Amino acid sequence: MTLPPLSLYVHIPWCVRKCPYCDFNSHAQRGELPETAYVDALLDDLDAELCDAYERPLQSIFIGGGTPSLFSPEAIERLLRGIEQRISFVDDIEITMEANPGTFEQARFRGYREAGVNRLSIGVQSFNSDALQALGRIHNGDEAIAAARYARELFPRLNLDLMHGLPGQSPEQALADLKQAVDLNPDHLSWYQLTIEPNTEFHARPPSLPLDEALWEIQERGQTLLEQSGYQQYEVSAYCQPGNQARHNLNYWQFGDYIGIGAGAHGKLSRIDNGSLVILRRHKIRQPAAYLDPARRIAGSAVIDPEDLPFEFMLNALRLSDGVDTRLFSERTGLNFSAIEPITDQARSQGLLQESPERLAPTPQGKLFLNDLLALFMD
Repeated sequence: MTLPPLSLYVHIPWCVRKCPYCDFNSHAQRGELPETAYVDALLDDLDAELCDAYERPLQSIFIGGGTPSLFSPEAIERLLRGIEQRISFVDDIEITMEANPGTFEQARFRGYREAGVNRLSIGVQSFNSDALQALGRIHNGDEAIAAARYARELFPRLNLDLMHGLPGQSPEQALADLKQAVDLNPDHLSWYQLTIEPNTEFHARPPSLPLDEALWEIQERGQTLLEQSGYQQYEVSAYCQPGNQARHNLNYWQFGDYIGIGAGAHGKLSRIDNGSLVILRRHKIRQPAAYLDPARRIAGSAVIDPEDLPFEFMLNALRLSDGVDTRLFSERTGLNFSAIEPITDQARSQGLLQESPERLAPTPQGKLFLNDLLALFMD
C-alpha cells in the first residue's frame, strides 16, 4: 500500500471587487493588503500540515483566489521560498498562479515568473466588452488580449479561463470569444458554462441567460472548433494541446492528496493506519482576519467514511474523458474493487460506463448524463 502523490493549494482570498456570479471565498479589498502577515500565516499553516505529508515531495502548487495577482511578486517569492524550505519539490514541479488580465497585474507578470511561477492562469471570461460589463469584470477585451500575449512570452505554460452562456450571449458571440482565445495559442483552456450559484448576486437577481437550445449549439460548435484547433478535451471543462494537461487538477481528479492552506482552503490527506488507508478532509476558516489567528484557523476536520469513498472517488475520476485505470480505485481508496463491481456492471448495462474492464471511463452517453452515472455510486 502506497500513499498518493501530493500537491499544495494556496488560497489568497482578496479581489478588487466581488463578481456577481462568484461563489468562491473571495473578499473585496479594503485598504492595504496584509501581505506580510498573511504569508506568515500561510507558512505557519503549512508547518502544521506537514506531519501528514509523510516526506512526500510536492508534485504541484496552485495559488488561487480571489485574485492572487493583487499580492506583489516579492510576497509570492517569499511564499514559494518558504514552502520549498519546508517540503521538497519534484524536479519538474508545476507552479500555477491565477491572475487577472488588468494592466496593473500585467506589470507584475515578470516578477511572478522570476519568483518561480511557471504556469499562469488568466481569468479572461470573455473578450466582449458588453459581456465583461454584465459579469462585473474590471478589465476589457484589449487588456485580456495583451495580457495573454505577454504571458505567452514569459511563462512556459498558460491557461485561459473562458465562460460561455453569458447574459444575452448569442452562439456567434460565444464562438467569437472562443476563436479569439484559440488565436492566442494558450496550451490550456478552461471553457465552461456560466451557472447561477446560491449566495451570489446573480442568484438574488438572475440575469437573462441563453435558452437551452442556444447553450447546446454553443457547446457542440465550440467543441468542434477546439478539436479542429488541436485542443483535446480531457475533462468536463478542460481542453489542452497534446501533453499539456493541468497536473495539479489531474491530481484532484485522480483522487490524489493535497494540502490546503489559506482562508477557506480545503485539503485531502491519506495515511496508512494499521494496514488500512485512512483519508482525512480538513478545511480552514473562511474569514481572512480570523485565519490569521492560529487558534481559529481550522474550521473542520473529518475522516471520510469508507461507505462514502466510492462516490467521492467517482465524483472526481469520471470527470476525466478517458477515466482512470481500474486499479487506481483500490490504490486511492484502500477498498477492494469488488465493493463497486455490481455498480459498475449496472452502469455498463445502462450504457453509461465503457465496457473495458481495465478502465473506469464514461461512455459518450455517460458524459451527457454524468449526474445519473454518479448517482449509482451514492447508494
